[in-house]
Amino acid sequence: MNKAVSFSINNFTEFKIQMLNWANQFNIFCLLDNNHYQFEQPAFECLLAAGCSTKFSANAGNNVFEQLRIFYLQNPDWIFGHLSYDLKNELENLQSAHKDFVAFEDINFFVPQVVLELTATTVQIYTDADALGIFTNIINSSTKFAALPAVAAIAIQHKMDKQYYLNSIQHLQEHILQGDCYEVNFCQEFFATDAVINPLVVYQQLTNISPSPFASLYKLDDKFCISASPERYLKKSGNTILSQPIKGTAIRDAGNQQADEESKNQLLSSEKEKSENVMVVDLVRNDLSKVCKAGTVQVDELYGLYSFPQVHQMISTISGQLQEGLNWIDAIKATFPMGSMTGAPKKKVLELIEQYEQSKRGLYSGSIGYVHPNGDFDFNVIIRTILYNASNKYLSFQAGSAITFYSNAVQEYEECLLKTNAIRQVLQG
Repeated sequence: MNKAVSFSINNFTEFKIQMLNWANQFNIFCLLDNNHYQFEQPAFECLLAAGCSTKFSANAGNNVFEQLRIFYLQNPDWIFGHLSYDLKNELENLQSAHKDFVAFEDINFFVPQVVLELTATTVQIYTDADALGIFTNIINSSTKFAALPAVAAIAIQHKMDKQYYLNSIQHLQEHILQGDCYEVNFCQEFFATDAVINPLVVYQQLTNISPSPFASLYKLDDKFCISASPERYLKKSGNTILSQPIKGTAIRDAGNQQADEESKNQLLSSEKEKSENVMVVDLVRNDLSKVCKAGTVQVDELYGLYSFPQVHQMISTISGQLQEGLNWIDAIKATFPMGSMTGAPKKKVLELIEQYEQSKRGLYSGSIGYVHPNGDFDFNVIIRTILYNASNKYLSFQAGSAITFYSNAVQEYEECLLKTNAIRQVLQG
């Protein structure tokens, strides 16, 4: 499916809505959307993969990465899909005992029937079918989403109460004091039952409130991932592979420029936030060194400050040159789960996360992305995300933060709430 046909579009915003309405007819589609952010200067505004020619799905414990390697070798084409956090059980001798009511499989990748590469003025359509017919069907689709049902009726619940959260932070800091770990990403789940939503509308509203460079809307049968992620997990372009972990968060104050600037400066000068960031940078450097040529791993940017509508974030960039003969599967095996959502040392904190968290993370803190036919790839980190099972009407979103010995438990709890503000606005008005 390397052949592409290009068409001009008159109205980017309208075409994007028409494109999603058209894609929703398929059991599987995946939208990757940079929302006009130009990180690494991508050639497109968004990618949409729709329909399924063939796919690979599995849960951890079934030698999934070797199965995935066979699938990839048999299908050297566009590939889109996801990696759930609980693939950790495949990579380490670990288990997950918590419940996951959204129930994405641990891994799913598919070769789409159609790929649309959208810029501000054009759409490239990759397909073995009739590209003109597809384009015509899209521009004849509705320019509006259906009305969103029952959003005001959604009652959001906390999986863990505040006191349990605070006590868990204390226990984790005791582990740090004992030398078990240095930093651990600790998360909590918020959920709703009997939830009825229109995922396309929720995605539009969420990205209107909180546009993010690694957003995604992913449909897999009756399950949806609605993400406004600001974080990249892993990208390969040519021989260069890079990761951009986020560690360090400060609230925005859009109505008060002076207060907003003070919040930004406090983040940049916070020794606590910088120490969290550098610990993750060291972890990522170590992970990348497993698959990169000796001496090529470097920190391109340390403590970069990036501002989004809801928060300021501290983002660092680490890169290296991928060893000859290795591909995206090798890179994922060496680096997953990503350091920003785990901690250091990784194996121990994975055990502590399972011990103290009360929900199975599932797709949360996993990744969605694509592999280009030329072998390049790009994957995000699934945070700031709603996960939804339309069959059992279960809706979930999680948030976490990095816990160190110097963390203030109450402030960490408030940071989790801050990170879910945009989601709460969409679901509860």
